[in-house]
Amino acid sequence: MNRRTALKFASAALAAGVLVSGCGLSSGSSVPLPVGPGSIRPVPELEGVRLTVGSKDFTEQLILSYMAQFALEAAGANVRDLSNITGSASARNALASKQIDVLWEYTGSSWISYNGNTEPIPDAREAYEAVRQLDLQRNGINWTAPAFKVDNTYAFAVNQDAVRRLGVTRLSDLPRVVAEHPQDATFCVETEFANRNDGFPGVQETYGFKADETKVNTLATGTIYQAVLNGTCTFGEVYATDGRIQALNLTTLEDDKQFFPRYNLGLTVRDELLQRYPQITAVFEPVSERLSNAELLKLNAKVDVDGRDPAEVAREWMVQQGFVTMP
Repeated sequence: MNRRTALKFASAALAAGVLVSGCGLSSGSSVPLPVGPGSIRPVPELEGVRLTVGSKDFTEQLILSYMAQFALEAAGANVRDLSNITGSASARNALASKQIDVLWEYTGSSWISYNGNTEPIPDAREAYEAVRQLDLQRNGINWTAPAFKVDNTYAFAVNQDAVRRLGVTRLSDLPRVVAEHPQDATFCVETEFANRNDGFPGVQETYGFKADETKVNTLATGTIYQAVLNGTCTFGEVYATDGRIQALNLTTLEDDKQFFPRYNLGLTVRDELLQRYPQITAVFEPVSERLSNAELLKLNAKVDVDGRDPAEVAREWMVQQGFVTMP
């Protein structure tokens, strides 16, 4: 199940009180690879504190989870690994029910899927603050160490031939392509995205064009990238930090009217735990500041394209950045 499909069921599952214990999660395992302190130094208040780090079940989340584990390990915590939880609702419930303590999350996921809002907030910082306050008041979950340079939102990608022939760089170019080059106005989207108001219907309304239904193909997420590359469709719905964008030399079009919700990254921790150990914020802020879409595109590609292990990719990056050292 990909991230967007998982989010479709998140609100319902949360409202129904689905507990992650029903998914058979254990208390976690030890950190998969050893690290030593680097610029992240041992923190006396965190020494020996048991903290379990969780993640959802897709590549970016796995990499981020291991980064968090290595950071906390360097800070002196007793870290447990509970990565790869199936489904967004289960991961969120794991945090709420104290089965995990730390989870990287996306603002759009919380604002729309967990808290039931329908109108996105275009400004990243305003969206983050609104989500932080809402989650704190409603759910006792706090947000910290935001990474505003990471926005894993929807995007449309094109191959380099389309860039040259059609001169497209932003979504505002789509009405011109539909009008002047109807033979090239072909789209590949997921089934859910094709019918949601915050998906393709909303894109058409916001940007002022109407696609020919016969030229809109619904495909599985993983096949869209290759379909764009080989010209099966000119425009393909993708996720902004997917490593295949870079690996296949695709170009994403600027969402110049800011239609898509922001999916900025932040660390979620139960408020009572963050109040007890506020030092967690200082451990993660330098990591968040270095994270960006460009960095995650490269890291995700090392796993999805090159076949490398997410924990190795995460540790390599943390060492390169100087946050941790090899033992």
